[in-house]
Amino acid sequence: MTIALRRRLLAEFTGTALLVTAVVGSGIMATTLSPGDVGLQLLENSIATAFALGALILIFGPVSGAHFNPVVSAADWFLGRRAGTGLAARDLAGYTAAQILGAIAGSILANLMFDLGAVTLSGKDRTGGHLWLGEVVATAGLILLIFALARSGRAPVAPAAVGAYIGAAYWFTSSTSFANPAVTIGRAFSDTFAGIAPASVPGFVVAQLVGLAVGVGLLAAHYPDAGDVADQVVVPAEPDLARDDRS
Repeated sequence: MTIALRRRLLAEFTGTALLVTAVVGSGIMATTLSPGDVGLQLLENSIATAFALGALILIFGPVSGAHFNPVVSAADWFLGRRAGTGLAARDLAGYTAAQILGAIAGSILANLMFDLGAVTLSGKDRTGGHLWLGEVVATAGLILLIFALARSGRAPVAPAAVGAYIGAAYWFTSSTSFANPAVTIGRAFSDTFAGIAPASVPGFVVAQLVGLAVGVGLLAAHYPDAGDVADQVVVPAEPDLARDDRS
């Protein structure tokens, strides 16, 4: 059985859109239910995000692997090149585009569900070295977790493990763990609790790319053959996944 690229891209678009809808929507609901209590708002936001992420990985993992994140897809392509596993370069470009477009669509959907303007660019500045360091840590940890699970044959627990990690990283990182360039871009389209000002997006994305490099470097040190199981990231897709025109 092969899975056409168009189906995988649709899964990445839909999954990323629903993830951002959960992040932004739960942030809006949290501020409505718990006005004036930022700690409780963050708790509500993080719990909803963690559970939604786990559920979405279960739904879309068998189709596309449920990356929902350009840095995960980039690591999958990079680590799998030598072993002939993971994403092809063409697939990486498609995944990245689908994830970014999906993230924007998800933010718009959340805005509309809560009777806000479809596009309300965020005014929440998130800038500073401490926040960027938080993104490096969050992203590197995410890459380590996902590929370590695949390498050790525990990819089936990824929905729970990845959801738990992101939920926890909301609290132990200064940046509240965006750890995802597509989600970062999408969250700029909502001027709500989970938003990020467009001017703050480049700094976060650069930090996430640094986190990607750190994560891949740590993987190379701890799991030199991690690329052999790139097909198992995040969740194994159906057998014989099409990888035409690998480069």
